[in-house]
Amino acid sequence: MEGAEEAGEEIMVDSKDLQKQSKALDKLTDRVEDRQLDSSRVQSAMASIAASREADLNAKRLREKELASVKINAADVELIVNELELEKNVVERTLRENKGDAVAATMELLSRYPL
Repeated sequence: MEGAEEAGEEIMVDSKDLQKQSKALDKLTDRVEDRQLDSSRVQSAMASIAASREADLNAKRLREKELASVKINAADVELIVNELELEKNVVERTLRENKGDAVAATMELLSRYPL
């Protein structure tokens, strides 16, 4: 009879464990149901992302206009292109970013593309 009692105790323990696991699972699924998305919050978040993206694009356009207005010397471009063996568009952009200063542009290019 002792064997039967031990088997009964194991069944009781197993059923208690199953009950605990069931309760834990119920708690997890309850929280997921409580956290369902609110469509208005999603729409406002998407609008915020779109506005941020538009602001970034406008800033980029303004920066490109500013760089395009910088006057650079064609002789400086040719000299740097020939001496450092870089592409012309990279040299022109770097010169524009350095406001036409050939020395500063050359130093930046040398630090970016070491020989």
